[in-house]
Amino acid sequence: MGLFRVILLVFILILPVKANTIYYLIKIPNLEIYDLNTPNKLKYFYAVKSFRLGTEKNIVCLKADKNILDEKYKIIQENLNKYSTKFLKKINLKYIVLCENLSISGINTAGIPDNKMKTLILDIGFDKNYFQRVIHHEIFHIINGSHKTLFNEEVWTGFNHKDFKYAECSTCSTRLNLNTYNNTNGFLTEYSKSTASEDMAEVFSHLIFNIKKSNYDPILKKKKTFIKKNILKIDNNFKF
Repeated sequence: MGLFRVILLVFILILPVKANTIYYLIKIPNLEIYDLNTPNKLKYFYAVKSFRLGTEKNIVCLKADKNILDEKYKIIQENLNKYSTKFLKKINLKYIVLCENLSISGINTAGIPDNKMKTLILDIGFDKNYFQRVIHHEIFHIINGSHKTLFNEEVWTGFNHKDFKYAECSTCSTRLNLNTYNNTNGFLTEYSKSTASEDMAEVFSHLIFNIKKSNYDPILKKKKTFIKKNILKIDNNFKF
């Protein structure tokens, strides 16, 4: 009878641990497992209910529609499979959270990276015209967060014309358009002009997504070289 009580007690204790394991890992509530068996060992979760995050609860994302999730997951995994297990470990990314209508303080965003929690939240409902490219954009923010010293913003800013100034933050800028310019003049998109880190992320995403623009733009050529050189410092086997 004593052994039975011990087994019963263990069973009772294990159930809540299993139920809360995801939250303990990444501190995001209302998630369920979507896929744990991936080639590069990324772990995918999705929101079964809406959630709020942050000290002011200003990060909001809604429940993922299962049909949209199944469709978008194939696209997401195809793009994220470009990154090796070795590289992901070096940039501190392990978990992908999928939800819809992601926003910060009421401003919609494609993704929220958190390299400390090894997590990237992605909005599966983001504009399909840019969806694949912004996956890599957000990956760069994970990279940058883990390797700040490699991506010096003062050096980057020095590539631009002297009279150009970035905004103080991406959310306080009106430069939001993600269309790729035909005439680059140092920048790939309007959003590139918001902040130095967003500019870097746009260059990286275009390189990974293989959107080729003319090398006759001397500023953009310097920016591409800078990104490639420093990514290779993280992993010299990285393929663009």
